[in-house]
Parts: sequence; structure tokens; C-alpha cells
Amino acid sequence: MSREYPDRPWIGIGVIAFRGDEVLLVRRGKPPRLGSWSLPGGAQHLGETVQEAARRELLEETGIEVGPLLLADVVDAVTHDDAGAVRYHYTIVDFCGEWAGGEARPGDDVDAVAWARPEALDAYALTREAQAVIALARLRMQAEAADSRLR
Repeated sequence: MSREYPDRPWIGIGVIAFRGDEVLLVRRGKPPRLGSWSLPGGAQHLGETVQEAARRELLEETGIEVGPLLLADVVDAVTHDDAGAVRYHYTIVDFCGEWAGGEARPGDDVDAVAWARPEALDAYALTREAQAVIALARLRMQAEAADSRLR
């Protein structure tokens, strides 16, 4: 089945990887969104769990690994053509985690990577949805860290 004009949504996986205050961003080397900065991720494969897909995509696209994954959010990305037909529909499961190893480098369908501090995010022209999920993921990671200290 084609991703363009699909007959059902595609399951996409995103990973918000933190290294302290910094978040890892990728610049897309292939459509859709060629040349745009976003979060690492891609399509889930048949027989693969969402967490397996998250770890695989992160490693393939950036060369890094993260520790435990937390669910950050689930969002729908729907693009319509000029006639109103659904051109793309992705249901994106976003996870967040703390950098655990590897040197960030572009791979797979990514042509650049960057660790970005919160005050520098505007320079990457991220979508509102990406900005929102990064902020939400940061809160989830902080809450998890606080909860772990209480245990």
C-alpha cells in the first residue's frame, strides 16, 4: 500500500531524545517534508512492537540509543490535497527517553542531526505539533524523574 493516498492510516513512530536540556532533531533527507527539521522516527514494521520500532528508527536515523522509553503522546498528521482527498495520514506514537549512548550522526533518510537547547528551537522552524510534543515530553521526563526519587 502506498503512503500517498492510503486506504488506512500509517503508524509512525517518533522519538524525543533528550541529553540534559538538549533535544535531538533531524533534518529530513527524503519526502515527505524533505529539508524540514523534525524528530527522529519512521514507520512501524509488521511484527514489530512500537518500542522496538522507536529504538530501531532512532538508531538507524541518528546512531544513538536512549534508556527507558516513556509514551509522550499520540497524534494524527493528516494532509489533504487541493480537492480535499486525504493525501497522507499518519498516526504517530511519540516516545521520549534520555540519551544513553552513541554519537549523533545522520543516517538512513536523514541528512543532518542537531542537539538543540530549548531557547534555540525556533531556529529549526519545527511544526507547532513537534514543539508541543517536545514540551510535553520534557514535562513527562521531569515527572518520571521526580516519581523515581520518591520510590
